[in-house]
Amino acid sequence: MMEPIFLQPVFKERIWGGTALRDRFGYAIPSDHTGECWAISGHPHGQSTVLNGEYKGMGLGDLWKKHRKELFGDDQNEVFPLLTKILDANSDLSVQVHPDDEYAGIHENGELGKTECWYIIDCKPGAELVYGHHARTKAELEHMINNGEWDRLLRRVPIRPGDFLFVPSGTIHALCEGTLVLETQQSSDTTYRVYDYDRTDEKGNKRELHLDKALDVITVPHRDQDLHFEKEAHEGATITCFIRSKYFSVYKWEISGEGEFPKTAPYLLVSVIGGSGSVTVGDKSFPLKKGDHFILPNPVQSFRTEGKMEWIVSHP
Repeated sequence: MMEPIFLQPVFKERIWGGTALRDRFGYAIPSDHTGECWAISGHPHGQSTVLNGEYKGMGLGDLWKKHRKELFGDDQNEVFPLLTKILDANSDLSVQVHPDDEYAGIHENGELGKTECWYIIDCKPGAELVYGHHARTKAELEHMINNGEWDRLLRRVPIRPGDFLFVPSGTIHALCEGTLVLETQQSSDTTYRVYDYDRTDEKGNKRELHLDKALDVITVPHRDQDLHFEKEAHEGATITCFIRSKYFSVYKWEISGEGEFPKTAPYLLVSVIGGSGSVTVGDKSFPLKKGDHFILPNPVQSFRTEGKMEWIVSHP
């Protein structure tokens, strides 16, 4: 398949969701409480669907199972390894933590662990998020959780549009009200909820917490991540590498004008988060707009871009 694989997202309603996915990206969302766009997903809880070419109508997870070698090279993962989301935090998300691969494999029926990262597309003035905690020992962590000492325990950090944060498994975290984020993560849907602000649903029920498992996996003491961004200027684009980790590498492409690029990984996941333009493979050009998501598969060796766009690009 010598062309991009364009994908139809899956949308998830959430108690904390809003309308930004419609208002900012033009998506046809299911309700005014839509919190998640699973944009590039092979996970069984929400597969993206191929929109073009010979595999049109196929789910990404199924595509991986049936055509992995020809489309994705020598990747040995049993499942499509990454998941790209856009999250609309119209109100605060629960404070949560994710397990690593070993713990999830044992306790979550073989599910992958969940290391993730966030690119802040937009946020309200003065926005912040929960990232880490102040407990020095497991005993202190358990005491503070059991006694509801959330203001003492939780570490809050200010954010601005354009910020990038790496969230390894074991990190307590939560997006807060007024934040629009692109998330790149392992393909996992395992979350342990630590605190939910005592919220109730329309029936007066609080959401389930998972304190035993959370206490098993929270990293103590919290460790900040020392990130060093690498920026390269090319003809037609400036490329910033945010991170190269065990699970994924993530970049921001700021495209202006025309440029030609080799594909530097077996396959690339691309989300257009701003602007418009085109990508050309061989002699075939494909128009792009904000909100488009596609994969450049293994047979594509190089591609050309034109326009003024912002991309978030990732690969395993």
